[in-house]
Amino acid sequence: MTMSLRSSSPLAGEGPRLFRGKDDRLTAFAHGDGGVLRWTQLRPGGAEWEGPEFFPAPSLSHLSVTRGADGFLHLVGRRVSPDGSSVTVVQATQYQTGRPLTQWRSLGNPYKDPSRAQRVTSPGVAVSGTGSVHVFLANDGGAVTMRKEDAKGRWQAWSSLNGQMAQDGMVAVASVSGCIELLVPASNRRAMRWSQVEPQGELERRPNIPMSPDPGTLVGLETAPERITYFWSDSAAGGLMAHRPGEWVIPVGGGQVEGRPAALRAVLDGYDCTVLAYRSPDDTVMIAACATENEASGLWWSATAERCAAPPALACDAYGRVVLATIDGSGALRVAVQAAEPGLVIAPSVRV
Repeated sequence: MTMSLRSSSPLAGEGPRLFRGKDDRLTAFAHGDGGVLRWTQLRPGGAEWEGPEFFPAPSLSHLSVTRGADGFLHLVGRRVSPDGSSVTVVQATQYQTGRPLTQWRSLGNPYKDPSRAQRVTSPGVAVSGTGSVHVFLANDGGAVTMRKEDAKGRWQAWSSLNGQMAQDGMVAVASVSGCIELLVPASNRRAMRWSQVEPQGELERRPNIPMSPDPGTLVGLETAPERITYFWSDSAAGGLMAHRPGEWVIPVGGGQVEGRPAALRAVLDGYDCTVLAYRSPDDTVMIAACATENEASGLWWSATAERCAAPPALACDAYGRVVLATIDGSGALRVAVQAAEPGLVIAPSVRV
């Protein structure tokens, strides 16, 4: 796909997505005006970046990005025609760090009737262990619909996973074995859950999870083999919450959250830890860490020196350091890296 250095800024409230590629370089994507912005780290663990590069993708109302086990980055968007009469799902892939994206491919819409097609939600996406991309939507009847690639990379038809009262804000996560788990908020203070037993198997319905996430704040992180911990903001409860299927919901504090939080598993001082970050109402980035799956012991939240105009993103670099990416008030990407001292100390950011 053609790229350029055309002047464009991330859309209001659209934070970056940050991923480490097969070559250990980091890539940041953001949903911009008329397309996708991309920044690329020049060498593994290095301080220099290039970008933003601009990839045209007109009329996207939402962008989701995920990484497969093979290091490929998959972008899936919800595209609305200029007159608002039609909605289609589109998909593109980055096969190598710094290389152009593929052309956007249309995945269509589960509905042929325009009035119904307009009401599908933003897509969720995950990649199974076999490299099969799975795209999910909540449809106008509150059920969940899926389209996926087969073993030869051909896209199958849309199929229904059923479900009731589904809402926007679903999250799909692929485990280390390549099995996909899907969690979809519903309108009756619960979330519907599906998961695979094997990477190319059917998604099977699991027991519902009691939760009421604020819109767009649900994220999932594999915290043990085949076990996903979900984090979300619940403004009525006054902060972030955590839950693993089969266990109790755990308040993790932090105060009011603006937009999607970021969750990362990293090694800190030799310990397996979960790092959380979010944007506060005054645009400050708040950050905390705990021993993985030990949220009940409490987290110490601290304000970083970073201020952002959209939710932050987290990743580990080639040296295992925590990297924090934000979009500042001018629309520029800023990158802050964990300092070389004990604990979780984030050095001042650098404008890319």
